[in-house]
Amino acid sequence: VLLLNLGLAAGFGVSGVMADSSALIANGLDNASDGIVYIISLLALSRSQAWKRGAAVTSGILLLLFAAGVLLDAGRRYFSGSEPLGPTMIGMAIIAAVVNGLCLWLLKRLREPDVNMRAATTFSLNDFVSNGGIILAGAIVVWTGQNWPDLIVGVAVAAIAVKGGLEILRDARSDAGTKGANQ
Repeated sequence: VLLLNLGLAAGFGVSGVMADSSALIANGLDNASDGIVYIISLLALSRSQAWKRGAAVTSGILLLLFAAGVLLDAGRRYFSGSEPLGPTMIGMAIIAAVVNGLCLWLLKRLREPDVNMRAATTFSLNDFVSNGGIILAGAIVVWTGQNWPDLIVGVAVAAIAVKGGLEILRDARSDAGTKGANQ
């Protein structure tokens, strides 16, 4: 899942710059932050519960920081303009949907996921949903020739990241309360 996300980050980054797409760049940054979080999660696997919760908190905070960066980029593109390429958006989103579906399948196979693996599943689900939004935005960009659908999806990706980040922080807090009560 880590390697798949790093590959998607590179693919989204290159295609986002080439297609002048806020939505693709947002997803590239999202996959890069997911990769960082997966590395943190892998390091947490053999550590204590407290370390695992700390890793999950770091994951949630990274998602919130990512969302802030995406919102700033969408605002910049709104004021300075952009000309996203709809067909590139659609093609990359379809490829990413397949890869994110594979990631979800791999993560769902875990028997007893800890807080970090639940965070990883949240990331992959968020990414999968975002891909659908990019496909729709790309189609509207092709149809209208305007950039607003791309910007809306970029902002929506940020909103999904905020929701996911808050859920991860809530799960880590809940996990700490449960573990503290059981000890």
